Formats: sequence, C-alpha cells, structure tokens
Amino acid sequence: MVKSAPAFEVTCPCCSAVLKVDPAEKAVIAHTAAVKPRTFNDMEEAARAMKEQDSRRESIFRQSVEAQKHAADLLEKKFQEAVKKAKESPDTGKPIRDFDLD
Repeated sequence: MVKSAPAFEVTCPCCSAVLKVDPAEKAVIAHTAAVKPRTFNDMEEAARAMKEQDSRRESIFRQSVEAQKHAADLLEKKFQEAVKKAKESPDTGKPIRDFDLD
C-alpha cells in the first residue's frame, strides 16, 4: 500500500489566512481565516474617531467650496494671461515639421 504525502499548510500572502492543502487531491481541505485586530478598544473611542473623521470631512468640503467659488476668477486670469502672451508673440506662419527638414 502506497502511503500518500501528508497535508501541508500554506499562509496566504494577501490576507494571512492559513490554508491546509492535500497534495494527493491537489485541493484545499481546510481554511483558517486570519485574526483581525480590533480597530477600537471601546465604543467611546470609536465615537471620538467618528467625530474627528466628520470634522475632517467637513473641513475638506469647506475648502473645496471655497476653491470652487474662486475657480472662475482663476480661469479668467489664466485666459487673460494666455491672450496677452498670444498678442506678444504673433503667429509666424506654418510650423516646421520634422518631415520638412529631410
């Protein structure tokens, strides 16, 4: 009687789960999920973190609103600068292409 090789364990590099593989069947025969550490120790700490996250989100939103209020002015200034630059350097005609130099 041929004795088959014993099952071996493999740790997943992504999620750190432990897989038990049977080499004769070439299949996973058992799976043990990785233990996830607790994010917060108690509910008060979780509530504080949520409040901090809310205030940070509100701050970012206010900054975004301010940026949008001034976006039209900024675009107008950029456009005026581009027009000024175009007037200072008039069009010299057809641009030279690499193909023209051959």
